[in-house]
Amino acid sequence: MSGFFIRTFGVFVYVSLIISIDAMGGDHGTSTTIPASLDCLRNNPDLQLILVGDEQVLMPLLEQGLVEFKDRLSIQHASQCVAMDESPAKALKNKKDSSMRVAINLVREGRADACVSAGNTGALMATARFVLKMMPGIDRPAIMSSMPSIFGHTHVLDLGANVDSSAENLFQFAVMGAEVVKALEDTDSPKVGLLNIGEEDTKGNEQVKSAAKLLENSHLNYIGYVEGNSLNAGDQKVDLIVCDGFVGNIALKSIEGAAKMITSVMKESFAKNAFTKLAALIAYPVLKAIKDRIDPRLHNGASFLGLKGLVIKSHGGADAVAFKTAIHVAEVEVEKNVIQKISEQVEHALSRRENV
Repeated sequence: MSGFFIRTFGVFVYVSLIISIDAMGGDHGTSTTIPASLDCLRNNPDLQLILVGDEQVLMPLLEQGLVEFKDRLSIQHASQCVAMDESPAKALKNKKDSSMRVAINLVREGRADACVSAGNTGALMATARFVLKMMPGIDRPAIMSSMPSIFGHTHVLDLGANVDSSAENLFQFAVMGAEVVKALEDTDSPKVGLLNIGEEDTKGNEQVKSAAKLLENSHLNYIGYVEGNSLNAGDQKVDLIVCDGFVGNIALKSIEGAAKMITSVMKESFAKNAFTKLAALIAYPVLKAIKDRIDPRLHNGASFLGLKGLVIKSHGGADAVAFKTAIHVAEVEVEKNVIQKISEQVEHALSRRENV
């Protein structure tokens, strides 16, 4: 039996921890998803995984794993796979037996508590929204993930689900995101900031200004506008930064690019001659600490918020280390019962506004 017990009102309740894995998704497919999945099973005895994909492909690759984890690892056959460049509409219409679709179906059917996929983002969002449906009170889904910062990391949403968002959308994103941050960071009152081109009240477009008013009158620990530098190195720690998907996606890709550039420049600089190579050897512990801190693989795993089920999106180019991080995000969100908590907070926030 896989799962764990939580204490609710003095009573211990058994909670399952079953995650479906889109084993065929992403740029690297099974070469990434299988080793990451097996590592996660070794690290968490309460975890059960269902790997979804072509059974003829998966069986030989999982032969040893099925013996080692016979009670916690299983295969769910899916005859199709969604390509990384496939349109969401075509994936929905023509790939009803894809590993992505079947993995999400398992969540809807209650056979899995969450789904993790490195597949096509657009197709994954469209499929998840179609299969799982939206939470009551939420108009649009949002994508949330963490970014490295001088304070450790900062959670940001939306990272690309919506190109344009209304003030109401931004408010809903903040309510959902704050609840996830509470769960992931074990904090009761996460600091929430609204991304803007300045901290002054007069700056920003109408959507941002209107969203600020909604947040000021909410139950959230809203600290006001924050600028782009707060994503990584602001004057104070911000637990959650809210923005529309157009801005958020550009910010995410820019930070990922900067991290790659820093790593590349450091490698090139230390490889110039014998002296710089010796310097690199001496400085290795410091360099490794820097690399680990900005390593995007350790911040992999974006949550699709607003749905009636848990879906975690891994970066399409993720290696086994990164995909393992995404699975861990799913584990924590299941353990913390994030879906129910978001639903309760959305209902509370809407009720509070109606009574104002």
